[in-house]
Amino acid sequence: MTAVMIDLEGTELTQVERELVAHPAVGGVIFFTRNFASQEQLQELVRQTRAAASSPLVLAVDHEGGRVQRFREGFSSIPAMGKILPQSSSLEEAQHICQELGWLMASEVLAMDIDISFAPVLDINGISEVIGERAFASSAEQVSLLARSWIKGMHHAGMKVTGKHFPGHGSVQADSHIAAPVDERPWEAILKTDLPPFVELANCLDAIMPAHVIYPDIDDKPAGFSERWLQHILRAQLGFKGVIFSDDLAMAAAHAAGDMPDRARAALRAGCDMVLACNDRSGAEAVLTAMESELAAIDRQPNSCYERLAKRAALGMPMLRNHPRWHQAQALLQRFS
Repeated sequence: MTAVMIDLEGTELTQVERELVAHPAVGGVIFFTRNFASQEQLQELVRQTRAAASSPLVLAVDHEGGRVQRFREGFSSIPAMGKILPQSSSLEEAQHICQELGWLMASEVLAMDIDISFAPVLDINGISEVIGERAFASSAEQVSLLARSWIKGMHHAGMKVTGKHFPGHGSVQADSHIAAPVDERPWEAILKTDLPPFVELANCLDAIMPAHVIYPDIDDKPAGFSERWLQHILRAQLGFKGVIFSDDLAMAAAHAAGDMPDRARAALRAGCDMVLACNDRSGAEAVLTAMESELAAIDRQPNSCYERLAKRAALGMPMLRNHPRWHQAQALLQRFS
């Protein structure tokens, strides 16, 4: 039962973190800007993290592009998704750019021996303070078309994709990192405005991350803690068979589910396969401690999330920079500089 993804505090793995990474409930590690100083340093941190683990880990990062790009120096500067269509001559050209930049982003992250970047964003660019230009467009049809191309590019690179934030964070203003958003719209409005990209792309997504947003017309719990959203709608109605990640349990909107261990239990009970316990070290430790009794009661299971999401063989950065497709993608980036 390797069901928790944790984070690290700095650019080197501490002894305490070695012990945490080795905990049998830890199935993944997510990297942030604070973990990056250079490509060489990051590769060594990744190596040490994998070596410290007691079972294979899913290593992840939020490296979407725009303001959500954790690694900068030595990496291509990927534009925010919302800038691609406005700076393209046609929807068809925008789709081509999305495919090539999806390949580029994924290829550079894979070159660091990191399995996944949590992308693409499938939210609609509506009124959300935290989504905005992270979304591809303001219409569901355009988001679906552009995201499909981005997904194709990521898959070409060998990276599995994670659609977020189900069922859609773009139509509620508050930022779930610092507040508790409530989307008061009826089911019919959500189904028409926000859900279409998840419906259209469910069969080509390898993973999904639900939103820490409450949609009271459907359930009184945030989507990531809601069995109705995850089991009845996402699994049963949409037929999604991939991995479900929780969003970070330390976010303000997750507090409605109780303390960190209660949030982890609620998310797993609702249907999440792996929960993110980040940006709160004491909270993450409490989650792992709470899971020890559960681990003792079951047979040790392999990390099924790793088996489903692990990267395939990838080019190292020097070889990648000699790849013709990398140079073609650099040329496309020029319009966004």
